[in-house]
Amino acid sequence: MVTKGVWGGTQKYVYSIATNLPKNLYDVFVITGEGEILKNKLEKENIRVYEINNLKRDISIFSEIKSFFSIYRILKKESPDVLHLNSPKAGGLGSVAGKMLGIKNIILTAHGWTFNEDRGVFSKLVIMFLSWFTALLCHKTIVIADKEMKQGRRMPFVNKNKIILIRNGVENIDFKEKTEAQKELFRSINKTPINNVLWIGTVAELHKNKGLEYAIGAVAKVETPVVFFIIGEGEERKNLERMIEKHNLENRVFLVGFLENAKEYLRAFDIFTLTSIKEGLPYTILEAGLAGLPVIASNIGGIPDIVDSGLNGILVEKTNVEQITKTLELMIRNPDQRRSFGLKLQEKVEKEFSLKQMLNKTLEVYGK
Repeated sequence: MVTKGVWGGTQKYVYSIATNLPKNLYDVFVITGEGEILKNKLEKENIRVYEINNLKRDISIFSEIKSFFSIYRILKKESPDVLHLNSPKAGGLGSVAGKMLGIKNIILTAHGWTFNEDRGVFSKLVIMFLSWFTALLCHKTIVIADKEMKQGRRMPFVNKNKIILIRNGVENIDFKEKTEAQKELFRSINKTPINNVLWIGTVAELHKNKGLEYAIGAVAKVETPVVFFIIGEGEERKNLERMIEKHNLENRVFLVGFLENAKEYLRAFDIFTLTSIKEGLPYTILEAGLAGLPVIASNIGGIPDIVDSGLNGILVEKTNVEQITKTLELMIRNPDQRRSFGLKLQEKVEKEFSLKQMLNKTLEVYGK
């Protein structure tokens, strides 16, 4: 079960598990909220999907009540042996419904604790309580990064053995060749290709948590001719468009929108950025690593588990535009270092973040 049916890291995780579980052991169904992309992808793989239109990220008491009863009815009908919850709202509503129905194995995957987001003190306390209560109700909680594991194991009355670290995993990707990928990206935005420039890129939902405004602010300060391609869609599009116009970056920064197979285009880029203000263990950095790209990313969440700053990429302080700018300029000036970072990150991702290890460890939690 997952709150949103869009196509972000959490949804990739749900899709990977749902479509790779042994069919002789598991009959899989997925409960999802608003958004059609995940539903469509799952149904193409013959995975049964229940869509709850009232299940959304935004808080609405009336919608939460309706969603809860919808979840309860589905779970009562299906009577699952394992209930695997993803995202805070799905975790909260699903764990209560699961407990009421006596489901024997309720599992939560915390894709980065929500209380790590930049919020007011009262809001953080409420979210910390709800996160703790959800972990308390679940039989096991999977975390995807060292920091989240330590935080989970400090929660009062939550058995430390119930908090299990399983890193996200990715499988091999059939990347498009660099020149082809660049041409296709320019075609997708109806622009004439720009020659002899360095490509910076990211794949991210256009959401506040992704800190895209800080990357755009840094690109505005870089003097070397570059283009910055942002692949993804979301509610921040209008704000980002206004920022691009304000800094006269219409011919340097491009909002591509959602692409079905965005990861295949990664080799179009010379540098990959992820300047988020909140993350779990982002798939996009793992995918950039498989593409052999040097990465500049915020020093938050599970990103330091992937990027060893100064060895296979560079970590920057979140929201620090000046630091992002200096780091971009450093990488732009040092092509040999970029190649070295990319190769070392590729080696680490292939060794430590395989889909196989994620599935095997998850199956152990499921009890099979």
